Amino acid sequence: MDDQSINTIVAEIKPLLIGRAPGKIFQLSPSSIAIDFGLRDQGYLLLSVEPSLPRMYLIKRRLRDLEKQSAPLGQFALFLRKELSGTTLQTVQKDTRDRLVRFHFVGSDELGREQKRTLVAQLTGRSANLFLLDDKEVVTHQARPIRVRTACDSGRLTSGQEIGETYHAPATRSTSSSSNSDLALIETIRSGKFSFASEAADAYFTSLLSEQAFDAKAAAARSKLSKRISRQQKLLQELQKDLATHADAEQHKRIGDLLLANLGTARREGNRVELIDYFADDAPTIEIEIDGQLTLPEEASRRFGLYSRSKRAVSQINSRLAATHAELNHLKAQERTLEELIERRDETALDSLSVPSVSSRFGKGWVRERSLAGGMQSSSPRRESKRIPGTRRYLSSDGLEILVGRAADDNDHLTFKVAKPNDLWLHAADYGGSHVIVRNPTRKDISHRTIIEAAQLAAHFSQARKDPKVDVHYTQRKFISKPKGAAPGLVRMSRFKNITVEPGEKLERL
Repeated sequence: MDDQSINTIVAEIKPLLIGRAPGKIFQLSPSSIAIDFGLRDQGYLLLSVEPSLPRMYLIKRRLRDLEKQSAPLGQFALFLRKELSGTTLQTVQKDTRDRLVRFHFVGSDELGREQKRTLVAQLTGRSANLFLLDDKEVVTHQARPIRVRTACDSGRLTSGQEIGETYHAPATRSTSSSSNSDLALIETIRSGKFSFASEAADAYFTSLLSEQAFDAKAAAARSKLSKRISRQQKLLQELQKDLATHADAEQHKRIGDLLLANLGTARREGNRVELIDYFADDAPTIEIEIDGQLTLPEEASRRFGLYSRSKRAVSQINSRLAATHAELNHLKAQERTLEELIERRDETALDSLSVPSVSSRFGKGWVRERSLAGGMQSSSPRRESKRIPGTRRYLSSDGLEILVGRAADDNDHLTFKVAKPNDLWLHAADYGGSHVIVRNPTRKDISHRTIIEAAQLAAHFSQARKDPKVDVHYTQRKFISKPKGAAPGLVRMSRFKNITVEPGEKLERL
């Protein structure tokens, strides 16, 4: 609000409020209050010192609506109610130099002595505040905390703005012209559409706040949609990286065939072997690198296995690529629709606009699996597991569910009631901590990457979480047993392996 509009409001409320006692106070926001002066027709005095929109005028509201909108009184409002109890408003003054309005109250204390209090409404932008002053003009309470002055502030914060100081108005900044919002408020007051200046100000600020709320809602919708688009684009890149790792699938099969064809003629030195390439026109001799600990038939079998896995992975990745492209196109269509609604400022349509997740677009109860460079454990759709009490749930980079127990009883329940025999079980070595289970519904070998991620969780949720490196035991659940009479969480491992990892919680929490 500018000087002119504040002067107009003060001139209107002054004859209505002088001589009246302040009654109930409503906390409309951390920096906004409404005071009941017993005005039936004109309503309640609104004092708001929100830095972005300081304002003061009378508002007409139903008591029921005002109570529903209000929050419990803050510290300042409680002090204000106490200090103004038994007083009446004596004068209302607008400071001629700045946007300050002083409400002077007079009353009596318990001993019958005169008591004076002043409520200062400082409607000055970023320094906007409400101050309660005693009879010596000393600040006793303030609605908004004032930051502490430092040597580098260069006097930007005027003294007299803190509790215990004699009140002084903040340093004024000369302005040559009113802002667009100030001019719009003045025009609204002068439009002749409203009987009172407060009524015009209330209509103006209600509309302005509604527009700001719409803008905030639109920004939140944009941000949410942008994040989903970004996630799909990242997933697309990772799938393409995965696809590139399987580009040499046919080469694995070719080498496997050549190894078997050259069993009698191959010349081997360590992990290098010379083979005749029967698939080439001139049958040249080629040299390839193999696992030095494997025989030629074993290396051929390994190559055929790589070929089979790559073929399955390529099919699965291509299927997921198609689904990701479809989801990305859908989200971008949603983005265009959102921008159209924002341009039309259609709040109703904006509220009803929802961006469905991948699970809702591709079947109820199905979830997307993540894929990172280096292959996938499985990319076929899987049923989303129900939440298990007493556990934390994560999704590994290979799309496997990881469960982490919370308390000792939860650990026992997770290990012996929830986990299946072929699930992977992990626990920090020599330290108390959570039991960690990696679900293995396919009973295939769990990738080393997932084992590392699960081990990091086991180390993180243990008493060794602050150590740079932690040893973690892991084995299949079927090798875990419970000694008779053992305390909750205590188990026996009949066989296990060990891995050393850095504690961390780096996975997506479900």
